[in-house]
Amino acid sequence: MRLAGKHVLVTGGAGFIGSNLVIRLVELGNKVTVYDNLSTGQLDFLKDVKDRINLIKADLLDKAALEQAMKGVDLVFHMAAHADVKENLKHPEKVLEQNTIVTSNVLEAMRKNGVSHVAFPSTGSVYGEPDVHPTPEGAPFPTQTSMYGASKLAGEGLLQAYSVGFGFNVYIFRFVSFMGEHYTHGCVFDFMNKLRKDPTKLDILGDGRQRKSYLYVKDGVNAMIAAIGASEENLNIFNLGHDDYIEVTPIAQIVCEELGLKDVKFNYSGGERGWVGDSPFIHLDISKLKKLGWKPTLSIPDCVRRTAQWLKAHPEVLERR
Repeated sequence: MRLAGKHVLVTGGAGFIGSNLVIRLVELGNKVTVYDNLSTGQLDFLKDVKDRINLIKADLLDKAALEQAMKGVDLVFHMAAHADVKENLKHPEKVLEQNTIVTSNVLEAMRKNGVSHVAFPSTGSVYGEPDVHPTPEGAPFPTQTSMYGASKLAGEGLLQAYSVGFGFNVYIFRFVSFMGEHYTHGCVFDFMNKLRKDPTKLDILGDGRQRKSYLYVKDGVNAMIAAIGASEENLNIFNLGHDDYIEVTPIAQIVCEELGLKDVKFNYSGGERGWVGDSPFIHLDISKLKKLGWKPTLSIPDCVRRTAQWLKAHPEVLERR
């Protein structure tokens, strides 16, 4: 499906990734409906396109509102999620409700309105702690190590069932962590908040040697749009990441540099995992997506720098957490 002149509904469209996606969809000439309860989303992120979108402030647990919003839609980007991986064990019911139950609600609202195209951001966490790196889409799923990964894998199962049972065109994207403009949670966010409170030291979860792949958010948005435009199978699954990866300590060093801080003492805790479910090595095979002609434009260190610079220029985002 070529994304130009379509009616696209984006759940979670005022969030970090969702808002970047909405802006790009508007730029491409699509009619965009944003469906967001604004529990974590921020309307400021959409200020440049506010007069060119339809905003519905509602919860995905409100089935009547969701079904009404779905009328006349060509494609759904179901971006809304409870995405704070390290906090998910504190709120397992919330993770299930906001990642799996609402996905079922979205699919049913689509089915009742004859909408059959849906894009879903899953996660590289569904691979648990794989033996193969970079990890391909066909890798077997080991034991799930996080509630977040398990809830997203359940969502994937629902989408696959609707693809087979109802002929839906499904696009599943297994993300690494994104960085960039409108960034509201993650390691750079946490490091900057800690350093604002005490610029002499930084507490780092794990041993600092965890290896993670990251992707610039605008690269990720363009990757999803490219995949949807090039793939017409009923079920399409893509890893979405970077050719490279980085350890946690260099990320902390870049953040300190961007804040102009020197001689910051790094304190490590938690061993090779910062928390339960924190995989010590995440690196996805993105060759399938690259065959479509897409590739990342920013290196991971540059992505970290751009994220830190954006947060430094928007301290109000840090203050809201």
